[in-house]
Amino acid sequence: MAITANRVDFFQIRHGRWIPSPGLAPCARPAGARERGKATMSNERAGKSRGASDAAEAALLKLEEFLPYRLNVCATLVSLALSRIYAERYKIGTSEWRVLVTLGQFGMMTGKAIGLHSTMHKTKVSRAVAVLEKRKLLTRRANRADLREAFLSLTPAGREIYSEAAPDALDFARELIDVIDTADRPALQRALTKLTERATKLTSELAKSAGQR
Repeated sequence: MAITANRVDFFQIRHGRWIPSPGLAPCARPAGARERGKATMSNERAGKSRGASDAAEAALLKLEEFLPYRLNVCATLVSLALSRIYAERYKIGTSEWRVLVTLGQFGMMTGKAIGLHSTMHKTKVSRAVAVLEKRKLLTRRANRADLREAFLSLTPAGREIYSEAAPDALDFARELIDVIDTADRPALQRALTKLTERATKLTSELAKSAGQR
């Protein structure tokens, strides 16, 4: 049944929807009301989109332009890709990989020395050492000068993994840096060295500042 002008007067518009006034039976919604309702919702969505865009433009800190964030994203993606070499083949995690490669490079070290070289927290180093020792990939020898720590080294099985994985890791590194022009690579190495040194200094300064509060 068509809605007369009088019956339409009894309807209300709420949030772009037609709702009958109390006491009236539902009836067909006028075509014009449907179009106005759609237009209202469309305008609301457009307004929200513009608001989000304006907020992004006015943001004080934009992550995609923030150097620490970009370095972290890059490091995370590189670590994830590199883990394909050792995680699937040898069933070890990133911490175990770092400990194993560090011992493969230096031969024998203490857990503290490994942590300092690889910038790993002592808890992560301890857990990684326990995993590798359980799998008989490293061995420990007591330090008679300081019984609180031990000298760690790879077992023959651990060194075999190191010898097998190292060439693949080097191939991955070459493939990664291949996107950088050869002439630009020394500059990249210098930049990474300077950023690492600066970050180390800032970490120390901030730690001292926090301790003085």
